[in-house]
Amino acid sequence: SRRAGLLRNRAGQPGGSKLFGAGGEIGVGTTGFGIFFILFGILLYFDSVLLAFGNLLFLTGLLLIIGLRKTFSFFFQRHKLKGTSFFLGGVVIVLLRWPLLGMFLETYGFLSLFKGFFPVVFGFLGNASDIPFLSALFRRLQGTSSMV
Repeated sequence: SRRAGLLRNRAGQPGGSKLFGAGGEIGVGTTGFGIFFILFGILLYFDSVLLAFGNLLFLTGLLLIIGLRKTFSFFFQRHKLKGTSFFLGGVVIVLLRWPLLGMFLETYGFLSLFKGFFPVVFGFLGNASDIPFLSALFRRLQGTSSMV
């Protein structure tokens, strides 16, 4: 078919990645490196340069994965403006070399933005996990949070 001919894998054969485009695959790597630098910056006592670099990589990767329009429509929904302002404000504060305050603001904004997604993650981990204690813990966490 014409659509299958447009998608090619690395060997040049039809049937390339249907989940991500070329920018999406790069975006996953960029987001992964961003998370790594953020965690490494926290580990090194809130190193502002590593945290700022991690924030920029994380946001760039997010833009590459889901695109500019979907990113803006996610962050700037009316009911998510509070979380967005705290998250992006925290990024700006980290860039201004106030890493501890910036990371607290980012964490609050991140939890506020993604609070409806956590029950889904905990439910998936509870069902996918074969470890009895962890599956019971994740199922309990799934039931306590409310979905928005």
